[in-house]
Amino acid sequence: MAAVTSDVVTLRARPRAEAPRSAKVIGWTAPRWFTPCFLASTDAAALGLAIAIVALAGHGSAVAFAFVPLALFCLAVSGAYRTRITLGALSAAPWLATRLAVPLLLLAPASWLGANVGDLLTIGLVAVATVIPTRVLSFGVLRHARRRPAFQERAVILGAGEVGTDLAQAFEDFPEFGITPVGFVDRVGGEDLVLPVLGDVDELAGIITAWEVRRVFVAFGPARESALVGVLRTAAECRVDLHVVPRFFDCGVTPEGPDTDDVRGIPVYRVRRAALRRPAWVMKRVLDVAVAGTVLVLTAPIQAVVALAVKLTSPGPVLFRQQRVGQRGQTIEVAKFRSLACNGDSDTRWNVNGDPGVTKVGRVLRATSLDELPQLWSIVKGDMSLVGPRPERPFFVERFSQSIDGYDDRHRLPVGLTGWAQVHGLRGDTSIEERARYDNQYIEHWSLWRDIVILVRTVAEVVRSARR
Repeated sequence: MAAVTSDVVTLRARPRAEAPRSAKVIGWTAPRWFTPCFLASTDAAALGLAIAIVALAGHGSAVAFAFVPLALFCLAVSGAYRTRITLGALSAAPWLATRLAVPLLLLAPASWLGANVGDLLTIGLVAVATVIPTRVLSFGVLRHARRRPAFQERAVILGAGEVGTDLAQAFEDFPEFGITPVGFVDRVGGEDLVLPVLGDVDELAGIITAWEVRRVFVAFGPARESALVGVLRTAAECRVDLHVVPRFFDCGVTPEGPDTDDVRGIPVYRVRRAALRRPAWVMKRVLDVAVAGTVLVLTAPIQAVVALAVKLTSPGPVLFRQQRVGQRGQTIEVAKFRSLACNGDSDTRWNVNGDPGVTKVGRVLRATSLDELPQLWSIVKGDMSLVGPRPERPFFVERFSQSIDGYDDRHRLPVGLTGWAQVHGLRGDTSIEERARYDNQYIEHWSLWRDIVILVRTVAEVVRSARR
């Protein structure tokens, strides 16, 4: 408890709990893919039953059979197989019904080829009638399984205040949530806490590793807003699920949907981390290699002409090579067609578009971005990506990291040939603070479609710049 003396509140620090020698649960532990696979299997069985019922009623057709894979795909991409904390099939019934209606819209054009629209409507209605009851049964099985340690996930709660304590007590009293809270992350605590304090916010990464935590719950606490930003990014890098209790949730401002769970009256919102999911980055890598390789082949004659022009118009090498900082602070070598006269201070001098050292050919190369073409080799090798935060020199990275909040967080992902900041006009001598903000916003809201949008906007910007 806090002791009040002369209007000053004194908080008593709580001893930190020691991490166990082995945080692993003895015996078999359910892998994270178990629940999604179980739900997908039961949904597939329910949809198969729907097809059988429709076929027996004489409404079966090839289009009806195509409904099953499309329905499973729509459910998967919309997050229906994400491991939820609160399992409520009836409350999710309207959401499931709308997702099952999407395949009907996709198959509707088949009516132009002679497919029976009535069959589509019938399969949709029967699918809803089979999937939702099956979900009721499967959720019941999962709730029962979660009472066993093998199906529990370890979690820590940031904030040992009233909300954090209530959240921990709910998880302790109702094991069907599938969460085993191991402690709080906070600066202080009281003797009456239901769980020990494991450490402060700055120690979160070590706590996650030592206790083999799978979920982090942010329940207010005394942490500053800037510290909470670090919490979000630490959790994402540690590959754990992050849940946030929205502020003022009792005023009705809580977001609703499949990303929000209700834990005994306390809403917890799951923060998406699409930018750091391994399967997503496989798709990004495929796009990088395909586009960069194709452009390299198509622009080979142009690069030969540019190389010859650089060599004949100014003394020095054709390519300008420089050390830059890439993903996780690793140093990479970036090559460009040389657009400046040779100098010895390029690693520490901030160059802008009006630099007097730019050659005549260099001005054309910069205006058309042709000087950037050799970086496509770095993309093919995997040192860079087509889209990402632009790489900077080590000298300036060290300086900016010390003076600009969030600048070093740009290096969580591969650097890019172009980026979200660049398509918003932040090139050359522009605000570094704004660049860092745009780069981090890109990382936290990444999608493959956004990469495509940035590439299209980059091409449009290059064309406009060349015309000027």
